[in-house]
Amino acid sequence: MKGAAYKATHFQWEFEAGIGAITLNRPERKNPLTFDSYAELRDLFRQFNDAPDVKAIVITGAGDNFCSGGDVHDIIGPLVEMSAPELLRFTRMTGDLVKAMRGCPQPIVAAIDGVCAGAGAILAMASDLRYGTSQAKVAFLFNRVGLAGCDMGACAILPRIIGQGRAAELLFTGRGLGGEEAERWGFFNKLCSREGLLETARITARRLADGPNFANAMTKNQLNMEWDMSLDAAIEAEAQAQSICMQTEDFRRAYEAFVKKQKPVFEGN
Repeated sequence: MKGAAYKATHFQWEFEAGIGAITLNRPERKNPLTFDSYAELRDLFRQFNDAPDVKAIVITGAGDNFCSGGDVHDIIGPLVEMSAPELLRFTRMTGDLVKAMRGCPQPIVAAIDGVCAGAGAILAMASDLRYGTSQAKVAFLFNRVGLAGCDMGACAILPRIIGQGRAAELLFTGRGLGGEEAERWGFFNKLCSREGLLETARITARRLADGPNFANAMTKNQLNMEWDMSLDAAIEAEAQAQSICMQTEDFRRAYEAFVKKQKPVFEGN
């Protein structure tokens, strides 16, 4: 896959100078997800494994909201009428989107304003870095519609971001987490103004895209793999990962640039 060649159907896709930008663009409905957009997002993130020209990804929502979750009319209504096997196929498909986001080698930067609810909160959670605004409101609201909080990996990932007790509170109650509280809790890496939110996310993506991409992919892989490793296993895995990175040309480029008192130019190999 080539980043510039991809044509999105159910969201907006832009690609420039190594950075891909996904914009959920149904602002009149606060950017909800549909069966089709879930599937297309899953497939796109899977394709990033074979897209070396895509170095970093920004995901955001059009207008003043990130994502309101599953569309009430296009998803929730039909789910009520589905059989058990059909429902399981759907929940596995949505979980596969999170797997694809965590499994792609590129760092994902989420820019979050306004409503960030349900599956929208999951998209933010599954990203690697999250920037928000004081107007943002994050809500894992599954409990409020009669569902368990354990949706799309929330019980595995959210406690690792904000801690077990805080995650339990959000998943048991479905209450909204305001922007300033989300930053204090560590869900947001940084709080930005509405005007500066997307630019901050893009600057970070640019910095990541200009970095050692192979090494960044290795870091993301280890962050995922070490969740269920013992300390000894994790240290051994990191020793092997680092020794592989030391064989790259980027490692040599960084050394030679340091000797010459120059800024290294990484090429991802």
